[in-house]
Amino acid sequence: MTQSIRKVAIVGAARIPFCRSNTLYADASNLEMMTAALNGLVAKCRLDGVHIDEVTGGAVVSHSKDWNLAREAVLGTKLAPSTPGITMQQACGTSLQAAMGIAAKIATGEIECGIACGSDTTSDPPIVVGKKLAGRFTQLSQAKSLGQKFGAFKGFSPSELAPVAPSTGEPRTGMSMGEHTELMAKEWGITRAEQDQLAYESHMKASAAYASGYMDDIIVPFNGVYRDNNMRSDMTLEKIATLKTAFDKSDKGTLTAANSTPLTDGAAAVLLASEEWAAKRGLPVLGYLTTSQTAANNFVAGEGLLMAPTIAVSKMLDRAGLKLQDFDFYEIHEAFAAQVLATLKAWEDPAYCKKFLGKDQPLGSIDRAKLNVRGSSLAFGHPFAATGARVLGNLAKLVSVEGGRGLISICTAGGMGVAAIVEGTKAHRQVLPQAAE
Repeated sequence: MTQSIRKVAIVGAARIPFCRSNTLYADASNLEMMTAALNGLVAKCRLDGVHIDEVTGGAVVSHSKDWNLAREAVLGTKLAPSTPGITMQQACGTSLQAAMGIAAKIATGEIECGIACGSDTTSDPPIVVGKKLAGRFTQLSQAKSLGQKFGAFKGFSPSELAPVAPSTGEPRTGMSMGEHTELMAKEWGITRAEQDQLAYESHMKASAAYASGYMDDIIVPFNGVYRDNNMRSDMTLEKIATLKTAFDKSDKGTLTAANSTPLTDGAAAVLLASEEWAAKRGLPVLGYLTTSQTAANNFVAGEGLLMAPTIAVSKMLDRAGLKLQDFDFYEIHEAFAAQVLATLKAWEDPAYCKKFLGKDQPLGSIDRAKLNVRGSSLAFGHPFAATGARVLGNLAKLVSVEGGRGLISICTAGGMGVAAIVEGTKAHRQVLPQAAE
């Protein structure tokens, strides 16, 4: 262990293209996708046969057989087999939380390098049987005689064969994330037009990023796919305004398939290291992961399922001695357009900041021109556990090219939020070109 805190460098990132569920990755597993993202990072950073001190990551929607997902993925890569794999999960914040844990160990000298990763597929969900039938199978496996085996199915009903469908709804409320976000949109007075505008801008920025070649060294082809298939460069506000609402079907509903992220399959990975380790391997420092924070709220009592990032960011800013306005880039995960807009309004609201953040003054507004400048989840898609690594890798590239400082804010299921700060190696940045209209 070191006697002083070391800088944590971000030295590489890679991800496979994200695809809408049940499309181009319909037959791909979490293990296959995570392995592909890791191997892409191995190739990019020349890590063939190299020992990495820790690979940490996971998936939100996973099979019981994937209990050792990160380690199995490592063993499928060209990394040295001595590389440990640690599987963890914090819903949509999984891979950013993984990066935070790795960063803390690098900072204190426990390790020199680590990879944070995440993978998710809802094309390959775990289909389970009901509790009653599962009990019968358990009893059957323990039976020693033929009579005991037949006895396990005494009183059996064909209705027990019905599978239990997987769900991403909140266990505490029984509501989906979209239904919760509709409540947030109503509470904060966020209109359908505002949401559609944000979604449109996300797709235009993402399309411009691809057209400029910005994405070329981030994306690793997988299964013959070379770009995210949710992104629409031909999107128009007029077209998405015709879509029906997805969660609240009444005339008061505002969330649609366009201003909400679709169920998505994909994987992403980020390499972090000490400056010394990076220098020895000849790897450039893209930026530094300097500060991070996780938080939670009482969403069951109505505090807003996806509002916890407001708390995480506030606490993180206090620790870093920074204001909300002290950033060149803001990467706010777009689970829903309404969630992003609610977060921004909450930071501007004196009453909210007083009650939930303990602030005498609101955090204030941000420059919207600095928000998700290369697109975000509404365009790229959102494979739950992979999003944190996607955002962290993208922000590291942004500050490596443009300089400056960036803020990450990610909402998660369960009323939690994860936030982080990335510092560039250059103090000032150039003005980014505007995305094509």
